Amino acid sequence: MIESSVRWLLSVLAIPDVGLSSVFLISILSATLLPLGSEPAVFAVVKANGALFWPAILVATVGNTLGGMIDYAMGYGAKQTFSRKGEGHWFRWLQRFGPKTLLLAWLPAVGDPLCALAGWLRMPFWQSVMYMAIGKFLRYLTMTSALLYIPDGFWRWLINLF
Repeated sequence: MIESSVRWLLSVLAIPDVGLSSVFLISILSATLLPLGSEPAVFAVVKANGALFWPAILVATVGNTLGGMIDYAMGYGAKQTFSRKGEGHWFRWLQRFGPKTLLLAWLPAVGDPLCALAGWLRMPFWQSVMYMAIGKFLRYLTMTSALLYIPDGFWRWLINLF
C-alpha cells in the first residue's frame, strides 16, 4: 500500500501543471534535515518550460527558505530541551558573525545545521531569514543558469550512459 501511495504521489508531482508546486514541496523538504537536493527539480521544470525560469527560481527560494525557517525553529526548540554543554567553535563562530553566516545556508551538508544553530543561538529571526533567502536565491540562480548552459547533447550522452 505504501509503495502504491508513493508511486501515486510521484506521478502527481510529475504532471507539468504542478511543476512549480513540486519544486516548492521538494525545496521545503530538501532544506530540512532530509538528504534531498532540489536543484534537479528546478532544472527539470526550467528545461521543460523556459518561461518558468524566474518563477521556478523564486518558488524554490521561498520553499527552501521556509525549510530553513523550520530548521531555525527546531534549533530554537532544541535549546529548551538540551543543555549548553558541548557548545564548541561553531557556536562561537556563529555568535561572532551573526545572521550573516546564514548566507552560507545554501551549502550542502552544512547549510541546514547552520539554520538550526541560528535558532539555537536565538539570532534575530527576520534578519536570519533575509540572509537565508539571499544565499538560497543566489544558489538557485547560479546552479540553474550553469546547468542551462550545458549543451543538450551532454544530457543525452549522460542518459545513454546509465
